[in-house]
Amino acid sequence: MIKPLQLRITLQEERQADILIQKASQHLNVNVETISAVKVLRKSIDARKKTIILNYKVDVYLNEAPSEHPIYTFDYKDVSEEKEIHIIGFGPAGMWAALRCIELGFKPIVLERGKNVQERRRDIKAINQDHIVNDDSNYCFGEGGAGTYSDGKLYTRSLKRGDVRKIFENLVFHGATDQILVDAHPHIGTNKLPKVVQNIRETILKFGGEIHFETRVIDFNIKNNLIKSLMLHNGNELDVNKVILATGHSARDIYYLLHDKNVQLQAKSFAMGVRVEHPQHIIDGIQYHCKGEQRDELLPAASYSLVNQVNDRGVYSFCMCPGGFIVPAATAKGEVVVNGMSPSKRNNAFANSGIVVEINAERDLYKYEHHGALKGLEYQKDLERLAFTSGGRTQTAPAQRLTDFVEGRLSADLNSTSYQPGLQSSPMHSLLPKLIGGALRKGFKAFGEKMHGYYTSEANIIGVESRTSSPVNIPRNAQLAHPEILNLFPCGEGGGYAGGIVSAAMDGERCAEAACV
Repeated sequence: MIKPLQLRITLQEERQADILIQKASQHLNVNVETISAVKVLRKSIDARKKTIILNYKVDVYLNEAPSEHPIYTFDYKDVSEEKEIHIIGFGPAGMWAALRCIELGFKPIVLERGKNVQERRRDIKAINQDHIVNDDSNYCFGEGGAGTYSDGKLYTRSLKRGDVRKIFENLVFHGATDQILVDAHPHIGTNKLPKVVQNIRETILKFGGEIHFETRVIDFNIKNNLIKSLMLHNGNELDVNKVILATGHSARDIYYLLHDKNVQLQAKSFAMGVRVEHPQHIIDGIQYHCKGEQRDELLPAASYSLVNQVNDRGVYSFCMCPGGFIVPAATAKGEVVVNGMSPSKRNNAFANSGIVVEINAERDLYKYEHHGALKGLEYQKDLERLAFTSGGRTQTAPAQRLTDFVEGRLSADLNSTSYQPGLQSSPMHSLLPKLIGGALRKGFKAFGEKMHGYYTSEANIIGVESRTSSPVNIPRNAQLAHPEILNLFPCGEGGGYAGGIVSAAMDGERCAEAACV
């Protein structure tokens, strides 16, 4: 085997049969007949120039067959009679914490405030169509957490936090496409993730773990710097030994609970802004140099990544969803929050992305100092309430044409949208706080200079995009336990230690390893 080999393929060459074998033989100066297989390790698209190139990283096999065995095997053992670890929350951090507990010979007992993936669909339909927000079952809460009905983006820069490949192979083991092992920006899709999540649940149950849905923790019984028991909303009390707290960045009641008990918390910097939505063909035209034409059938819906500094403050794209749609991500009545996602084929007519502004917890929130460690959370809530009132006091979201927002005028009408609850024309340019609105207006102009055609009246901005990350950090020590509550292990996005599915999953594994000693 010769490894690894970098091959560059044009779109025209991509249409040829066995093109990778041909390219490999030319590169290695060997006969095609001697190459028994070419195994793709990584695939990416370089569309910076008019001639679009597909970059392949491959292993080449000469007169031998590649191994069909995965790098990792997942040989779980029954833990039904083993020592218990309690896990609060069943998003990516909680799921992988539970799986890792089983691998280490401990019994995970998961407490999830929301419903399973099948039953969540009714509540998601209710918020989309009837504007009814269920505080415990929505796009953020329920089996799989916010990731279940999300885009399923798996790209992460957190390569030093854990074994990314193991997370990917575990997803494939539980039913995800093996294409995620190859793509440079892997993605599962909102239509495929629920089945993967269900399969993970079934694995945990099969090997002796427990998962209790519609079970919300409302209090901690703390004595001598240890959690002795958990109080549940149904009046039950559970004795515990170790607790992994994996409740996600939107479980605000947990932050309030810890704050009320004088448990140490810290304010954390975060980002807020809006969703911008373009017709997908505009983004395709810009990125693939095919304005006025349909993109090549071999190319996926185009994405983008943008960043700009405005007065030493970052303005950047977040969770970009090509061929996707915008959804209502509120977790309580009286607020409007928007998020984006894509199906696996990314074949929707629109492209959307969060465009957000950095909020420095130390410098920017002086009016909220009286809230202490929760000042960022209260700032978030105020903007979400503002979006609710300006959108019409339903899940209808306030919106504006992009050019009208930047130029400071109310939109007489709005473009079509993927946001099912609907849009209300609102003066976002004057409603948003100056530090966000002003930075966004300059940022959008800069983005238009970087991507000619991006700054257009055919795009809407929709507010607010506020749940990019937790505004609160739950501190932990070198053993990953809280410095004051020594059997509590803050984990994932809710603790302030992750920023997506993969990083949360890796942090869940690390916390399980710390708890299982």
